[in-house]
Amino acid sequence: MKIAIVKLSALGDIVHAMVALQFIKQQHPKLVIDWIVEQGFVGLLQGNPDINQILPLNLKSLKNNKANIFNEIKKVRHFAKNNYDLVIDAQGLIKSAITSRLLSSNIAGFDKQSIREKQATWLYKKQIAYPYDANTIDRNVAVIGQALNIEITEQQIIHKAPFLFYSKEWERQEDYFKQDQANIIFVIGSTWPSRNYPKEKYLTVIKGLEANSLIIWGNKQEKQEAEWIAAKTSKAQVLPKLNFDQLKAVIASSNLLIGNDTGPTHMAWGLNIPSITLFGPTPVSRVYQTAINKVLKSPSKVNPFKLDKNDFSITEIKESAIIKLAKTLVYIKSNQTKHANN
Repeated sequence: MKIAIVKLSALGDIVHAMVALQFIKQQHPKLVIDWIVEQGFVGLLQGNPDINQILPLNLKSLKNNKANIFNEIKKVRHFAKNNYDLVIDAQGLIKSAITSRLLSSNIAGFDKQSIREKQATWLYKKQIAYPYDANTIDRNVAVIGQALNIEITEQQIIHKAPFLFYSKEWERQEDYFKQDQANIIFVIGSTWPSRNYPKEKYLTVIKGLEANSLIIWGNKQEKQEAEWIAAKTSKAQVLPKLNFDQLKAVIASSNLLIGNDTGPTHMAWGLNIPSITLFGPTPVSRVYQTAINKVLKSPSKVNPFKLDKNDFSITEIKESAIIKLAKTLVYIKSNQTKHANN
């Protein structure tokens, strides 16, 4: 059997959907799985042994160049020559549904009670019910697993194997990582200002930890804020711009990642690395909390059906709470490493 999964973006959502692959392959090891994705996220998927082909599109380019739609349709029609037995629209948007329909007439996706853009369901042959306000990881796993009549349990997900892969250790790792201290990654940016913990408070956290703090960034403003932090303490360094292969290697080599509710933070969960995710205007149901993956949420109430981008309550999370939790998780990671080496 040959299937295609359409999950175009965004970074964290792709990570949350990828976890399903290992359980699908356990039951159907000969299943051929191709993944349709925005070309900017190809590097995230690369190296995963459960994916046969990564097929990139550039639908985001249509915002600035509508005429490019003909090139994108041509790409999808070419992909359709793979003759898929089933296409799973794990995105649930009109654009992903249309992409799926160009690939095959046999499409599975969420039903109209479980989806934001309800018109997308008109193109689905098999519709899957799963509450829109349920855990994001459970939703992603359900739409993929149930489309194949496979049950994937919460316990399976909690005890998952790491599923993000990189080609080699980052060649400049020795320039930044330290052998005699815990190495903690900080993810200080996200797509909304209200999802960002203030740089001043990140500075306080870094100063309160006996660790080597490494700050990653994705754009000019985030780089400037990272440099502002690093200029005020010898405990922090700003990492250079990283591609996905390097980013996966860096996170996998760290002792802990602390960050906002954004893609690179969720990558730590995908790599089974301890993490603290800071939540303000978004629901904690976007993640799984485990023995090593924890969240700290501001006191605000969040409506998952209508997120408030003006909710800056993330600023109310106390630095002392982050520091205390970070010390606990670094201790757990250190003990795990000692046991592994013995």
